[in-house]
Amino acid sequence: MAFSKWIRPEVYPLFVAVGTVVGICGMQLVRNISTNPDVRVNKQKRAAGVLENFDEGERYAEHPVRKFVRGRRPEIMPSLNKFFADPK
Repeated sequence: MAFSKWIRPEVYPLFVAVGTVVGICGMQLVRNISTNPDVRVNKQKRAAGVLENFDEGERYAEHPVRKFVRGRRPEIMPSLNKFFADPK
């Protein structure tokens, strides 16, 4: 009875938003554990101490999303911004 009080069509967008955020957080967690050069899960890698591996750090920092947005203007809706900001 109480469960049906929460499952209404008005709550679906909230479930979608929270599910998306949880998915993004999970993706970032997996990315950090698997590819971050500062995180070492294996005992053998932890025993190595501090590594001066700058190439691996550069590959981690320059991920494909950063390469995609580099050189683009930081705007969410460029066509709407052009319509209101650019003179004709």
